[in-house]
Amino acid sequence: MVKFGKRTHNLTMSQTTTLTKTRHEQVLDTIDEVTRISSNLGIAQLQIEDEDINGRTIRVKGKEVVNFGSCSYLGLEKHPAIIEGVVQAVTKYGSQFSSSRAYASVTLYTEAERLLEAMFERPILLAPTVTLGHLSNIPVLVGDRDCVILDLQVHSCVQTAAQLIKARGIHVELIRHNRMDILEERINELKDKYEKIWYMADGVYSMYGDFLPLNELYQLLDTYEQFHLYVDDAHGTGWAGKNGSGYVLSQKPFHERLYLVAGLAKSFAACGGVLVFPNEQIKRRVRNCGGTFIFSGPIQPPMLGAIIASAKLHLTPEIKTHQAELQKRIDYFVETCKSFKLPLIGESNSPIFFIGVGKPGVGYNMVTRIMNKGFYINLSVFPSVPYKNTGLRVPLTTGHTFEDIYNLLSVIAEQLPFALKDNNSSMEEINRAFKI
Repeated sequence: MVKFGKRTHNLTMSQTTTLTKTRHEQVLDTIDEVTRISSNLGIAQLQIEDEDINGRTIRVKGKEVVNFGSCSYLGLEKHPAIIEGVVQAVTKYGSQFSSSRAYASVTLYTEAERLLEAMFERPILLAPTVTLGHLSNIPVLVGDRDCVILDLQVHSCVQTAAQLIKARGIHVELIRHNRMDILEERINELKDKYEKIWYMADGVYSMYGDFLPLNELYQLLDTYEQFHLYVDDAHGTGWAGKNGSGYVLSQKPFHERLYLVAGLAKSFAACGGVLVFPNEQIKRRVRNCGGTFIFSGPIQPPMLGAIIASAKLHLTPEIKTHQAELQKRIDYFVETCKSFKLPLIGESNSPIFFIGVGKPGVGYNMVTRIMNKGFYINLSVFPSVPYKNTGLRVPLTTGHTFEDIYNLLSVIAEQLPFALKDNNSSMEEINRAFKI
């Protein structure tokens, strides 16, 4: 029995539990609610109905829509050479080679890693996914006398791997996004207490598409010998850099205290994570001691075939043509967005764009309206972004025409005032939420 003022209420067990929920449980409830609403509205957890994928449109609920939800930035998934690489690999080696790499690897691994080392010009290891790569890499690289500083917006898979070392008693802390002044303050505060200070961040951030401030970070690397930089450049791989080696290496040469992870499931049109090391000794240690290299399964032959074919393509001048085509679309998107005066957040030169809408309700309303007009886009909502920083996440690919880009942005500009009115919001509220 619980009394509120003069009234007495009988509470069920579930109601009593609600009053005592932990913060973790409350967060899970919020995520579950957001996902349920998005799914019920038909704007998330979709099943596409196409029997053939063309790289530009998808069919959802019987309707063809232009797909602005793909991270295949260079649109290579239907490239004839990559398809042929898959066919040859599966014909020769079958659909799987079921063995941990601790015991044996199919021959294709040797060629794939040789080509990737030519791309990155450093020792590499090929992991089944970027996430599994981090789960091997971080616990081996970070010593018990080290500490770790995470950028607030570093990808969830890095934060998950950091929890493993935190359980070992290693000091792990978060700092505000891209704040190099705060980072240097923390380095000076921690340098007398720890052997190495690791900063973990993304090369290209997956929500706003903004970049890692590499000039400032390289200055810190040159100033503080204890400082080590660990970067997930999954969203920068392929479309940027020499041979598609990624955004980070497009801006700076490899540093002896840089640890890079590239992704093959986006621009590269394959799958897997590439762990890039300063030297062979560290590579060997991660290969021999990394948990997911010992206990997880391998990349299977069809995808190894795709990796080999894509790597060969990236090592030819052809890749520059694909990169240039994407860059034209990036430039056009920014120019058109400005002409419509849309609230573009974190404007950068990457193929990921984020148009702020503020309240989740505005986001649900907007994506529904946009789909009704013939376009599919991603809704970025909690927990990907703070609850009141909901936005429309728009990745570009070479499959999009300039007309597609103009028409999408025209629809967003046309429909945003109606969605704001429906949710008692305004442009001023968006500006406040994103500090524009």
